[in-house]
Amino acid sequence: MADPILKQKDGDITTITLNRPEDGNKQSDDTWAQCTEMLNTAAKESRAIVFRGAGADFCLGRAAMGQAGPVLEAYQVRERADIIFNLYGAFRNSKVPIIGVVQGRASGLGCALAALCDITLASDKARFSFPEMAHKIMPTIAFSALVDRMPRKAATFMIYSTQEIDAHKALSFGLVSNVVAAGELQGSVTTLVDHFKKGPMAAILAAKEYARQAFDMSVPAATDYARSLHATVNSYSGMRG
Repeated sequence: MADPILKQKDGDITTITLNRPEDGNKQSDDTWAQCTEMLNTAAKESRAIVFRGAGADFCLGRAAMGQAGPVLEAYQVRERADIIFNLYGAFRNSKVPIIGVVQGRASGLGCALAALCDITLASDKARFSFPEMAHKIMPTIAFSALVDRMPRKAATFMIYSTQEIDAHKALSFGLVSNVVAAGELQGSVTTLVDHFKKGPMAAILAAKEYARQAFDMSVPAATDYARSLHATVNSYSGMRG
């Protein structure tokens, strides 16, 4: 049986691939916890991480958890939800950029992960949706992934309408970074990764750190932070190596 998630290293670029194409790359909670560990490890040993799905789709969310059992108490529900919140944290807290590659459908948790990537490249065949409300699921787990990634009106439209949107609409919503023809997607990934291979590691780390912090700051604070990083990193001898 194939591993549900694959990890491959090309020098200091790590690719993590969701590998259940027969089921839209849905993963069990145990496997999502494993994915969190993979991301945390990759962030310590890479200059960039490529995150993608095998087959026709990026990811259709969480795998079914079997037959319904007794109703869980609030604390148990919270423990189960923390598996996903910890996964979100691995994306948000990664010290290196994460590049998402979306070739087909990204639904529910899969759409949330596409949003959480620092850069998301999408095929013009890609589709994005949050169907939770249509399945009578209160969607704040998915919604929480969007609060620092998408404008409010775009996020609330997707959550409440449950509509599937195309890649160009996702681009206008700020959900993805760029849309290319399906046949050009891998070439676009390769070109982008090559930029990371050539860039000074100190600059890559500093730019990611700035992106993590600055958007929650006031403009004066973000300016002061930029001034400090600029002076510190650009005077570092490793930038001239």
